[in-house]
Amino acid sequence: MATPIDLRSDTVTRPSAAMRRAMADAEVGDDVLDHDPTTLRLEERIAELLGKGAALFFPSGTQANQTGIRLLTEPGTELLLEANAHILTYEIAGVAANAGVQVRPVATPDGVLTAELLRAALRPKSPHYPRVSALAIENTHNAAGGKVMPAAVADGVGALAREVGLPLHLDGARLWNAAAALGVPPARLAAPATTVMVSLSKGLGCPIGSCLAFPAERREEVWEIRKRFGGGMRQSGILTAAGLYALEHNLGRLAEDHANAKRLADGLTGHPAVRPLAPESNIVMLDLVRDLADDVIPKLTARGVLVTAFGPKRLRAITHLDVSAAEIERAIEVIGEVLNK
Repeated sequence: MATPIDLRSDTVTRPSAAMRRAMADAEVGDDVLDHDPTTLRLEERIAELLGKGAALFFPSGTQANQTGIRLLTEPGTELLLEANAHILTYEIAGVAANAGVQVRPVATPDGVLTAELLRAALRPKSPHYPRVSALAIENTHNAAGGKVMPAAVADGVGALAREVGLPLHLDGARLWNAAAALGVPPARLAAPATTVMVSLSKGLGCPIGSCLAFPAERREEVWEIRKRFGGGMRQSGILTAAGLYALEHNLGRLAEDHANAKRLADGLTGHPAVRPLAPESNIVMLDLVRDLADDVIPKLTARGVLVTAFGPKRLRAITHLDVSAAEIERAIEVIGEVLNK
């Protein structure tokens, strides 16, 4: 049987032979005792790309997000963020458990959290209301179908944060995709934020890892929080070598994934049984007209196309470096045939 066309996530990529060689040949040290040289190089490169003073490597984006929130907030306060944000929906109440912070979701029509919506959510000072200690944004927005937050919108949120004296965390798991979609450097989108999380294991194709960028003077605090969360690592250069390879070889090709996502949506547009949402990056939401996602997915799997359910009548497909343009054409054909039956 042919290899399945795996559109479940951009996390399913496998390291290429060249990336594996870079990992095998990595110069390593003990990152806890006296630093790992390859990890230091990656952290310096990430800080440079994001325009921040420093960065640290993390095993996962969730751990990096949780560290950023813990750094910026205080127990017994509130964090404001978009109602369907990853931090709220997919990190199993980590903000409450790890930082002692209450999350207050702000509803948006499209997943884009604007300064105007945040300003309306800020309540007057009162002994009865919890104090807000930080704001958070997400770019691209996973649950909104890879929605890209424009630089001007992020700037507006940053200006509001400065005006009211609040730090801003950016969940930029797919910030690389947002920058590619807008044609701007990642630092342009990261500029308004105090802390920024970026993933290496999604669009960049690494087997593991994320980084958190932050002001250089707070490095010791971030290190301490990561250590408390279980993040002390030893010869981490074997992992971070993959990140350095990906930044050099995979960052510049993200537009190919976006083109494939657009082709997938365009190829299914007009089909009577599905309504694709126009993608802005590498995520395609497919709304089923008559079928249920749980009924369709096994049929697609049997035909070699893997997608995920994102609601009772919605499928999610994510393009990535392990899916070719030819495979997208095949996926269009299979999805159309399955939904025709």
